Amino acid sequence: MSAASVPPSAVVDLLGLVALGELFAFDRMAADARLAPDLRRRAELSAMAAAEMTNYRRLADRLTELGALPDDAMAPYVTALQAYHDSTEPKDWLEAVTKAYVGDAVADDFIREIAGALAEPDRQLVLDVLHESRYADFAAAEIRAAIEADPRVANRLSMWARRLVGEGLSQAGRVAAADRGALTGLIARDGDAQKLFRRLTAAHTERMGAVGLNN
Repeated sequence: MSAASVPPSAVVDLLGLVALGELFAFDRMAADARLAPDLRRRAELSAMAAAEMTNYRRLADRLTELGALPDDAMAPYVTALQAYHDSTEPKDWLEAVTKAYVGDAVADDFIREIAGALAEPDRQLVLDVLHESRYADFAAAEIRAAIEADPRVANRLSMWARRLVGEGLSQAGRVAAADRGALTGLIARDGDAQKLFRRLTAAHTERMGAVGLNN
């Protein structure tokens, strides 16, 4: 599917999905910041939460420009995203940063793959609001430091990461199977959605190894 052939409804569907993800990310990061072991880390995560709200506003403004109500564009995805976050509530700081490193990266990869079909300026907007590398770098550094301090932590976090990616891919599958024909067309534009999920899984495996976690 070329950018020129992407229907406006698909653009609205995708921007609604990404906007809801940003809104949920703000809520989660603000809550996770309270799990931080010190004020420096709390401030770091709080700053990232503020950036998520800025991203949400950009997406909401664009949806309005396209003649869509942001609430309506986000509504079809609330159940799937809420289910993911409810089932992956971190119990401590290390689980929170592992969720940021693993779970958010899978979601970003999924959105990045779909966004490739969009025309400008919507393609660049979606790419702009995906998590910055410093966000992943921060989470990765926390995981590596924890494993260096206590190698036994790796097993616990590896199990948690596997649960996160399983839930994340299930969430992506629910979105792909949702009754949103235009968005489904974007996801399957290469003719085989399974290839997309294999690419997501391969990228996840590489990320796990980069921080000393077992896939």
